[in-house]
Amino acid sequence: MSDDDFMQESDEDYDFEYEDDEDEDSGDVDIENKYYNAKQIKQSDPDDAISEFLAIPGLEETKGEWGFKGLKQAIKLEFLHAKYDKVVEHYAELLTYVKSAVTRNYSEKSINNMLDFIEKGSQDDESAKCVEQVYSLTLESFQNSNNERLWLKTNIKLAKLLLDRKDYAAVAKKVKELHKACQREDGSDDPSKGTYSLEIYALEIQMHAATKNNKQLKRLYERALKVRSAVPHPKIMGIIRECGGKMHMSEENWDEAQKDFFESFRNYDEAGSLQRIQVLKYLLLTTMLMKSNINPFDSQETKPYKSDPRVAAMTKLVEAYQQDDIHRYQAVLRESQDLLSDPFIAENIDEVTRNMRTKGLMKIITPFDRVTLQWLANRLKISEEDVEDILGFLIADGKLDARIDQQQRTVKFLSRPDASRLKSLQEMANAVTQLSNAVHKDNSSSQRYDLRENKNSTPNTKRSYRSDRESVVPSQPKFLG
Repeated sequence: MSDDDFMQESDEDYDFEYEDDEDEDSGDVDIENKYYNAKQIKQSDPDDAISEFLAIPGLEETKGEWGFKGLKQAIKLEFLHAKYDKVVEHYAELLTYVKSAVTRNYSEKSINNMLDFIEKGSQDDESAKCVEQVYSLTLESFQNSNNERLWLKTNIKLAKLLLDRKDYAAVAKKVKELHKACQREDGSDDPSKGTYSLEIYALEIQMHAATKNNKQLKRLYERALKVRSAVPHPKIMGIIRECGGKMHMSEENWDEAQKDFFESFRNYDEAGSLQRIQVLKYLLLTTMLMKSNINPFDSQETKPYKSDPRVAAMTKLVEAYQQDDIHRYQAVLRESQDLLSDPFIAENIDEVTRNMRTKGLMKIITPFDRVTLQWLANRLKISEEDVEDILGFLIADGKLDARIDQQQRTVKFLSRPDASRLKSLQEMANAVTQLSNAVHKDNSSSQRYDLRENKNSTPNTKRSYRSDRESVVPSQPKFLG
């Protein structure tokens, strides 16, 4: 007699009240074993694992937690292996468990995790379409329920998906619907939904930043910063501050941009978001546009990233900029073309480069009253057209009194560049000489002669300038030394 036969006979002969419970427990153990066995093979044999997970719901007499878990695991594997039709089919089945088979808190947490999982795994149009279908099924399932939190969270995720797809008309429509859901009857923001309101503001701000609608962006940015009833995720504040920094940059308000980028970096860093690295680059970029000599890595928040290889190129640019080293700056920029892959950096680095070249040009031309454009181009290692562009800007801006000879390809300086500074230095030198003579009036004539020699001894400098000048302009222009 086999064990099975023995058990069957035992069932007939003895009618113990607890036997049904034992059978139920045995069934649960079998289902649990099946679930964990499927988990063990999901890496090595995902297709078999999917089949095992999908078989679990059929083992339950009524919908229960193990069937819910089995469907969750199957859906994740199907999504990872691009079985998008099956994902939608089995996700619809999963939603039927939400109202009765599992608790509300557990189902809400599970659905949120599922939506996060497929959102992060979306890589192409086909997967994005699957994600959108999953969102639609979720909203449809909870539309008539009292679970407003899950409805809001799912709609916000759907709006993010639409934003990533640059479907701005759909985003605007969805955001309007979300704002209404977070308002009181009188149209004011509902303080109890402040966290959701900030997420919605962040979405709308991103949309206006992408479409260059600075007027609306500024209005929403200021409104978002006034929300006091929320405890937002730091990533949300990172997004709002980043967009604010970009807005200030477009207005050439470098100081406010620097503040916003710093706050954005701090929030992204707190949230553990990788976007902190990109925003740190924006912060370094703003440091140069501010023409600041303050080390951006002096703060406690940024100091740990000073040697981070991901920001090394931008750090070198800042160092070269603050040291007025035009050649090093341009060398770093040539060697770090990946910096320009970010549209925002590419858009604003030209202004930094112009400032750098302008400083370099002003330093070079100070001793001369006429030079060729070609010589300046060679010294700055840029094209003649770029030199002419910088000179034209300086002349138009009143910072340089000069005239460009297009035929001779030379520039003649009508007054000495930075003459006021040189005059001040000369007056200071004269005052020092007079004071020195007064103090040392009893010194020997040789000592006074040495002082005069030191004051006027610039033969080597003049000789080198004269050599440069003769190589630049054959007609030997007047040298102002």
